[in-house]
Amino acid sequence: MGISSHELHLEFPQYKDLIQELKTNDLKFHEKLQEYTELDHEIEGLEKRDSPIGDDKLHRMKQKRAQLKDDLYQVLISNAKAS
Repeated sequence: MGISSHELHLEFPQYKDLIQELKTNDLKFHEKLQEYTELDHEIEGLEKRDSPIGDDKLHRMKQKRAQLKDDLYQVLISNAKAS
């Protein structure tokens, strides 16, 4: 299995403009997006370097990334309906 990018605008291209808008105008969204992005880059770096990390720890990191992505997606859906 290859290493793929999980950047939010690539995961949800239909919300690209809304992501940028919320990133600029919604502090909570911005902070959560920043946390998601940092965690994603950390996971990607570990996978690319094949760094010695326990499978359990990597699995927990990926679960946290998935939860953050779900939280961000819920905000996107809510804001898309409001517009």
